[in-house]
Amino acid sequence: MIFKPTDIASLVFFRVVFGILGFADLMGVWTYYHLYKGYFDPEKLQFKYYGFEWVRPLPEPFLSLVFLGLMAAAVCIALGRWYRVCTVVFAAGFTYVFLLEKALYLNHGYLFCWLSWLMVFLPANRQWSGDVLKNPALRSDQVERWCLWLLMFLMGVVYFFGGIAKLNADWLDGNPLKIWLKSDADMPVLGWLWRQEATAYAMAWGGTLLDLSAPFLLLFRKTRMWALGFLLLFHLTNSLIFQIGIFPWLSISLSLLFFPPDWPRRVFAFLKTKMKWPGRVEAWWEVKTTANVGEVQNLADVVPAYPQRLVKLALALLVAFHLLMPLRHWCFQGNVAWTEEGHRYSWRMMLRSKRGYGHFEIKNKQTGKITKVKPSEYLTDRQCEKVFTHPDLLLQFAHYLRDLSKRRGEPEVEVFAVVRASLNGRHTQPFVDATVDLAKEEWSFFKKSRWIVPLE
Repeated sequence: MIFKPTDIASLVFFRVVFGILGFADLMGVWTYYHLYKGYFDPEKLQFKYYGFEWVRPLPEPFLSLVFLGLMAAAVCIALGRWYRVCTVVFAAGFTYVFLLEKALYLNHGYLFCWLSWLMVFLPANRQWSGDVLKNPALRSDQVERWCLWLLMFLMGVVYFFGGIAKLNADWLDGNPLKIWLKSDADMPVLGWLWRQEATAYAMAWGGTLLDLSAPFLLLFRKTRMWALGFLLLFHLTNSLIFQIGIFPWLSISLSLLFFPPDWPRRVFAFLKTKMKWPGRVEAWWEVKTTANVGEVQNLADVVPAYPQRLVKLALALLVAFHLLMPLRHWCFQGNVAWTEEGHRYSWRMMLRSKRGYGHFEIKNKQTGKITKVKPSEYLTDRQCEKVFTHPDLLLQFAHYLRDLSKRRGEPEVEVFAVVRASLNGRHTQPFVDATVDLAKEEWSFFKKSRWIVPLE
């Protein structure tokens, strides 16, 4: 079933959208976070993903050249030119940029990393591409079904586990949507709607039901258009209210892959009945890509000959990983929205509003002298916002202060955090145990951190 030939049109459509969205995302990160905010300055502290502490930003102008090169690769991917090389370069480079600063983590960035590496292995350049113009023998109108199925599966996982994550008391009671919508109450035209408490409940419950049902509704022809309509409303509303970058557009494009694979051809055929230029473009393409080649070759002649056993094994591992990783937070006690343990990589999207404040204390073990440290003296605005609400970042900053003292040749020190935080409008409470020396603590991917104070 997964190796059965199917129309390549949807895969070509996604290749173009992927390249455009990749370009847009990198342009935003480069111009705003790097050039304007200076978040990737090698002389400053960047929070790191555990296991990737070795990833460091390059000095200028080299980092900007990396961004420009990646944006050029994204354009080439959209055009289908030098596809294999550009997908490898883009996947490696986008992952590098993603790993530079943990405080900038977004679910769509994590998803785009996965998609980037998958695109390396998908023959999305076999039709309507610069590679086919250069070598018409590459052209194929078909791909194996698993190429589309894998992309559909990833989108289904995002929807379904996003819905599972919403099944909690805070979300179903309209929190934190009540808080966020009130901040947009002065929006022209729609501000009055955001002020209604019923709006928060409708969005909370409606979003939960849609996320849970969307993958299944998209699978069936009779419910597919209804699902797409609700998803368009859902994603466009999110794009209007929240600053979530390319995620709505990426989700819409992936959702369209659930439709019959030839739907882009049908749209193109419809355009030909309304305008002249689509027919002319198609005629030009046929002349250019079939000259001296004859008929378009069979699927088996042009698709990379991946052994079926290898494909099955790779798909099994990918499916297992993406079904198990979102369940990781069950390894820890406590409210995951508070502790953040198991929160990332689990499609827990837009579920909590957290605020925190406090300071750190460095104690000289020889003299007992205590020095009070404000994180704002070392961190960017975004890092300061996150460090008081994310225990792993808080611990990394404590280690940074410890190591900074050591580099300065000072005696051994202890580092304590005096931090209070609030979750979804609750009263503030201690976030971490202020008596625990964080300089000695280590973060575990699967072990609960004893110094996080439980949510009252």
